[in-house]
Amino acid sequence: MQQQDLAKKAAGEKAAEYIKPGMTIGLGTGSTAYYAIMRVGALVRDGMPLRAVATSEQSELLAKEQGIPIISFSEVDKIDLDIDGADEVDEHFRLIKGGGGALLREKIVAAASSEMIVITDESKYVKHLGRFPLPVEIIPFAWELTFKRLIALDAAPVLRTRDGRTFVTDNGNYILDCHYEKIKDPAGLHQQLNDIPGVVENGLFLHYASRLIIGYADGSVKSLSR
Repeated sequence: MQQQDLAKKAAGEKAAEYIKPGMTIGLGTGSTAYYAIMRVGALVRDGMPLRAVATSEQSELLAKEQGIPIISFSEVDKIDLDIDGADEVDEHFRLIKGGGGALLREKIVAAASSEMIVITDESKYVKHLGRFPLPVEIIPFAWELTFKRLIALDAAPVLRTRDGRTFVTDNGNYILDCHYEKIKDPAGLHQQLNDIPGVVENGLFLHYASRLIIGYADGSVKSLSR
């Protein structure tokens, strides 16, 4: 196992220690969330009662393969704990998410959760957000106009593609990856982006994370709470 994968595995497994019997949990999306889901599956097979909702079709499929009981959102009264990764996180627990393309569903689940644990490897813990391109989810209708609005705001947007085709989210939307290098006012930018007609949501998660678990290449972890 590569050192970065070892760090992700350590963080994901540590987060699972905060799960208590009977909880409804949110399962995130991405390479670090994968290890958390695998550990949750082991807890279920060992007899821990819990229910889960997933933030993407990919995570839901993995969870079902691991025997985790997935419920519909109509059955959810509250989500006790959301475990998810991040593409960047700063010392104020502000995040950039959406590298895996599930930012809208991830934000809906995070907002409905009593607690959000963010799991990441040390490379994602940064002083300033922005080096990782900020994903902005947009509707396909007249997407070119939304694209031009972002160009006018110096966002340097790039339409996300995969295998030579436009990437489409689980919600049927497109993603524009915006290049800022350094985001000086995350709250202001969040509002500015979401005020643009055609923008569904952006990848800035500013007030959701309550705990940060950082995995390191030697397999150790650091847990920080806000």
